[in-house]
Amino acid sequence: MDNLTISQRRKNMQAIKSKNTKIEILLGKLMWNKGLRYRKNDYTVLGKPDFTFKQKKIAVFCDGEFWHGKNWSNEKYRIKSNRKYWFAKIERTIIRDNKINRELKKNGWIVIRFWAKEIEKKNSKCIDKIIKNINQRTEKSIK
Repeated sequence: MDNLTISQRRKNMQAIKSKNTKIEILLGKLMWNKGLRYRKNDYTVLGKPDFTFKQKKIAVFCDGEFWHGKNWSNEKYRIKSNRKYWFAKIERTIIRDNKINRELKKNGWIVIRFWAKEIEKKNSKCIDKIIKNINQRTEKSIK
């Protein structure tokens, strides 16, 4: 049972941002401090990645665990209200994410996806992974 009324829940959900989220800002600052220069939410790249390194063809996505269905086969049972709506919405997102990954890879892109908690708790590993992939496509390595 939801602790909020329908109107309270609606207002809460409408307030959730789709770009410039806390985790995107954190990852962006960390990359900037390492000297990495990127494009944000580039609509010319399929899926409008949160960050792109266009010349290197690297797309970085920052995915919220709920919205993008982390451990969905187990977590979906935690949803108590409006299950039909949320199941359909999140499963569409999972399918869309997989399709975007396939299409970008087919076109020569490296796709990197991080869960929000990874960025919050293991941000140095996230940065290392980005740098490693940039270095794979660069003659001059970044330290």
